[in-house]
Amino acid sequence: MTFENFTIFTNFVFLGLSGRQDVQQGLFAFFFLIYSLTVIANLGMIMLIKLDSRLHTPMYYFLSNLSFCDICYSSTVSPKMLADFLSKEKKIPYNLCAVQMYFFGAFADVECLMLAVMAYDRYVAICNPLLYTIAMSKKVCIQLVAVAYAVGFVDSAIHTSFTFRLSFCNSNVINHFFCDIPPLLALSCSDTSINEMVMFTFIGCVVGSSIITVLLSYCYIIATICRMDSAEGRHKAFSTCASHLMAVAIFHGTLLFMYFRPSSSYSMDTDKMASVFYTIVIPMLNPLIYSLRNKDVKRALKKAININLWPG
Repeated sequence: MTFENFTIFTNFVFLGLSGRQDVQQGLFAFFFLIYSLTVIANLGMIMLIKLDSRLHTPMYYFLSNLSFCDICYSSTVSPKMLADFLSKEKKIPYNLCAVQMYFFGAFADVECLMLAVMAYDRYVAICNPLLYTIAMSKKVCIQLVAVAYAVGFVDSAIHTSFTFRLSFCNSNVINHFFCDIPPLLALSCSDTSINEMVMFTFIGCVVGSSIITVLLSYCYIIATICRMDSAEGRHKAFSTCASHLMAVAIFHGTLLFMYFRPSSSYSMDTDKMASVFYTIVIPMLNPLIYSLRNKDVKRALKKAININLWPG
């Protein structure tokens, strides 16, 4: 590469979800609705858990942290995307692109690990109920959450630093709607083989450990449930796990599709659609999945509604 071909960019430009100006306002309205529902539903879940004393258990403590992560990692992407729908130039400064990538990656990692922690919580509750209050004490719960946040933020710092050491000398146009690793690797004119190895290794460790924890936990859970004599007990145990399994399957399935392929197989148009799903749709779905399939949450919600409608 010669010096004449090297250009230092101070901004990146997103192509966004669509280049057609006639659909931008419609997309803005649609995604504004989804983002609003995401914030309202997850904040509602956090407040419901905080206000109802019957939900002051480890499972709901982890669920409130999951809702917080959903708000945070959706908020790193959605506001900028919504603003771009109403703007002709979808620019983002170089430094803010790095900040967006860092916080999105950090909270996505935390969410991934939080799902593993929730699986372990269900394993202890169902397979070792007599030890549950000791094994999942308040101190242990706080430590598990703290480890998830520490790992997430350190892991994201590694990916962000490696990505922004690359040279972007031919173009500053990102075929995406936010600063994510795959589209920036595709845009770089540097050798990205080390970045791909780092991405596969570190994301593989985070996602892999989460998936293994979930699979092992549910293998023991299913074996324990099958040995239960009471059909009612089996149904109750399965119902408490069904919501979590659904959230895990959706989240991890999308992550595996996005990040565990060689760059030669990337199709940015396809990846953008997958990214919409796990950055915008999943954070909205999680509180709905847990509230619609959870009797305790529905009971607490009905109680909160009754108090507000008929105070005193």
